[in-house]
Amino acid sequence: MDRKLWYRIILVLGVIGVCLYFSFPLNKRINLGLDLQGGMHLLLKIDTSKLPEKAKVDACDRAIEIIRNRIDQFGVRETSIQKQGEDEIVVQLPGVTDRERALEVLGKTAMLEFKIVSDDAALLKTAIDGTVPEGYELKRSEENNEAILMHAQSVLSGDAIQNAMVKFDQSSFSEPLVAITMNADGAKKFAQITSDNVGKRLAIILDGKVVSAPSIREPIPSGEAVITGRFDINQARDLALVLRVGALPAPMHIEEERTVGPLLGQDSINNGIKASVIGLVFVFVFMAVYYLFAGLIANIALLLNGVIIVGVLGLLPLLFPGFSATLTLPGIAGIVLSLGMAVDANVLINERIREELASGKSLRQAILLGYDRAFTAIFDSNFTTVIAAFFLLQFGTGPIRGFAITLIIGLAASLFTAIVVTRVIFEILLQYGWIKSLPMLHLIRQPKIDYIGKRKIFYTLSIIATVIGLIAFSMKGSKAYGIDFSGGQLQEFNFKTAPAIDKVRDVLKEIGLGDATIQQFKENPRNVLIRTTLDKSTVLTEKLKEAFPQDDIQVLRIEHVGPVAGKHLKDKAIMATIFSIIGICIYVAFRFKHVEFGVAGVIALLHDVLIALGALAITGRPIDLLSVTAFLTIAGYSINDTIVIYDRVRENMRLNRKLTLRELINLSVNQTLSRTIITTGVTLLTVFAIFLYGGEVLNNFAFTLLVGFFCGAYSTVFIASPLVLAWSKKHSR
Repeated sequence: MDRKLWYRIILVLGVIGVCLYFSFPLNKRINLGLDLQGGMHLLLKIDTSKLPEKAKVDACDRAIEIIRNRIDQFGVRETSIQKQGEDEIVVQLPGVTDRERALEVLGKTAMLEFKIVSDDAALLKTAIDGTVPEGYELKRSEENNEAILMHAQSVLSGDAIQNAMVKFDQSSFSEPLVAITMNADGAKKFAQITSDNVGKRLAIILDGKVVSAPSIREPIPSGEAVITGRFDINQARDLALVLRVGALPAPMHIEEERTVGPLLGQDSINNGIKASVIGLVFVFVFMAVYYLFAGLIANIALLLNGVIIVGVLGLLPLLFPGFSATLTLPGIAGIVLSLGMAVDANVLINERIREELASGKSLRQAILLGYDRAFTAIFDSNFTTVIAAFFLLQFGTGPIRGFAITLIIGLAASLFTAIVVTRVIFEILLQYGWIKSLPMLHLIRQPKIDYIGKRKIFYTLSIIATVIGLIAFSMKGSKAYGIDFSGGQLQEFNFKTAPAIDKVRDVLKEIGLGDATIQQFKENPRNVLIRTTLDKSTVLTEKLKEAFPQDDIQVLRIEHVGPVAGKHLKDKAIMATIFSIIGICIYVAFRFKHVEFGVAGVIALLHDVLIALGALAITGRPIDLLSVTAFLTIAGYSINDTIVIYDRVRENMRLNRKLTLRELINLSVNQTLSRTIITTGVTLLTVFAIFLYGGEVLNNFAFTLLVGFFCGAYSTVFIASPLVLAWSKKHSR
């Protein structure tokens, strides 16, 4: 056996062995994203506007340490806390679904102050009447709504606290309270304060609210005090926790929140697996039936693709310490999609081998030439998709990054398995004489259509379709966007039986959310999606349970995006799109040495993206982060088909120097038409499986891809190819 072939065999076996080793056990090698296992994703913004300039410098870093301490004592493991920009913190809490408690612990500033209450009844009356004396402030007690006039200057702050713990009122043994212990300096000051103010009341203020105002009966030299209030045991524990680890340096509010319940997480896993299996079965059956033995070899490569993707995800944390191999629901879609797109390379090779056999080459020559001549088109088409995925990785967040990572790994794996693995298998079979022929079905014969001559018809159709879509989009205005970009709150509930929407609407009106949008899914009418402008999830859940007492209502997910975060996400989405298109244009122009190739290709992919955008607007589907992910995937995939034709045009220019550019384009499009139809069709099968079985979270994403991929095949033939002629200086006669 040839030495080079031995080296290739060792390489293939080595890669497969390493990937298998790092693939299992799956639960230890790869973490599930929050959208699969349930949990919370929070984007917290620190309000440093009232801090001194020096304090602003490290305010975010100090807040991160305090948040980390709170989470550690909260009992959550495998958390992720990262600084974003100058004043934002991204927190991920896997497995945490008690939303209200988590937000209370993380969001509470825990600014504790002690202030002396005025015992002057006349001053109190004046303040209640509307004139608060200078140097005083009027507040109402959270305990009993009593009006309390106190000195504005605090006599002691939370910095004096050394420890805080939950105890119970000795008189009732049922009322929880928070006992605090001062540090040495704090105890000394507290002793002095209580000595000087015996008989007066001391207001205990937390985050600007008076939680209690007990009387000072005697000096307290021990440095111990209690905070009473209308606490339940969990509230008391959480208050003790935040007091114990310290106050945040500045107030903090939630810009973005995504909470996924365990029920939806499990459903997402089930749907993802189901869509994956069905999509792969579609692909495997087609390849085996259409390409026969060559199709079986391609299927082996596709199976190895899956092994390599999982293995690399397990290996990455070792290669890049700190990197977490997290599999998200869009990540599963990325794996399925990359396997569907991997068919492209195998189809290109098989179609090339078929052409060489038809021209009279021997089987060995046909296989070798098929791989050599298909390589440039395979590499270029995959690389442009990697460009789009790279910018998704740079500008995306959370699950979107998971999609980009799996797509990039999947495309790299498809290059290896299609070009190296299948070639090694063919060479082994040829070496031992185990293969004498390579029959394949050929249902799509090479046509002789004049695409250039019909270009004006298709230009007109495309312009009309694009304009209609853009008009529909502009008419919807801000309503065209999902909460990712427009801000607001999304809540999904699961009912035991399908609820009446009118009754759900009545509940929303009762709590002032009459303008909310309600969506009930046809495939699962027990699930109800509610979009609101305000965060009233707690009261909404309670009211729904009152209105539907017979149903065990489960909160599947809650997503909240503030207006600032929405604008930030929209800006990042626009930047990702612009940079992707520019990157693809530059690469195509560079590879084909002609600017008109790059410009024509970009116009075609913009056409596909705009058609998909219009389809979302016309069908009333919101444009969200997953939609943008789909747009960039469409851009990368659309240019794939175009590059294959461009590559054939470049080849035919060398082989047929007497043909005009018009004739070369028509010849190249006809030669590659079967490949265009087959690869697009097979990829659409995998996307269709995601659309049908991937669940409602991925439904919008899959719909966008279906429209975009179909348009991609159309624009490649009828838009991109004729545009090269229109932009070229060499016009046909």
